[in-house]
Amino acid sequence: DIDSEDEEFRQMLEEAQKEEEERNSFFMTNVDKAVNVRVEATTESAVAGKLYKDCGGKILERKEDWTKIQSGELEGWVSNEFLLFGDEAWALADEVGETTATVLTQALRVRKEPSEEAGVYGLLEINTEYTVIEELDEWVKIQYKNKEGYVFKEYVILEFFVDEGETIEEIKERERLVALEKAKLSAPLSPVAASEEDIYLLGAIIQCEAGNQTYEGKLAVGAVVCNRVRSSRFPGTIYDVIYSPGQFTPVSNGRLASRLEAGVNESCLQAAREAVAGATNVGTAHYFRRKGNKDGIIIGAHVFY
Repeated sequence: DIDSEDEEFRQMLEEAQKEEEERNSFFMTNVDKAVNVRVEATTESAVAGKLYKDCGGKILERKEDWTKIQSGELEGWVSNEFLLFGDEAWALADEVGETTATVLTQALRVRKEPSEEAGVYGLLEINTEYTVIEELDEWVKIQYKNKEGYVFKEYVILEFFVDEGETIEEIKERERLVALEKAKLSAPLSPVAASEEDIYLLGAIIQCEAGNQTYEGKLAVGAVVCNRVRSSRFPGTIYDVIYSPGQFTPVSNGRLASRLEAGVNESCLQAAREAVAGATNVGTAHYFRRKGNKDGIIIGAHVFY
């Protein structure tokens, strides 16, 4: 009847107005690295925190030159020249943001195709979270392990996220935790028994593997070799660790032999001496490779794990 049609129209209008308000109250940053968020709308005011590249949030108040924003726990004023609004903000958010799906039921099936007849990759536990690749009418495509699977939309909660800013307190706490982790990774280990010949050999493999890296990268390679010597899983001498079959490419391709004959530079020898003495900047890592998809401690061109 007419009353129900009017009510339906009113609800549609309210939803459209709410969506428009949300779009107009959203911002994204327009910076290459970071911008200070001020307590007041002036560059002379104290810094409340920082917004970084691709951060977003809510507009609390907008003036001609400054906007008061909220991004995570951070609240304060930012010059408008460093912000995007309206369609520009949403276009960037769509590009850099991420949608997650949180499971609402136990044992939710992940299908191979968006169909109840499709095969099943596995079962999801309640309250687990997955990255959304695409939203369909009734299904959601998610990243499941190394596959793309489908779940019923009605059994998940979808949430859209963009990066958020940090308050000064959050920045200090993050830096404190980073310093603690770095100190942990750099805590001295027990010395490794080594002759001058062992140190020369270790310096040679360091130069072969990391000769074009910073000193930190050279030390990290030396630390990995010494960590293996300390471990019961590997041979107990520098010589045996380096010459273990299939472990170091410069051994098999002849580069190590050539380097031993040509000589080792002083920075690689110094890194070898420090590593033998117990210095490490990768904790107890036993492996390294060219950085890529492997998680670990990245130093220069390598990831250590």
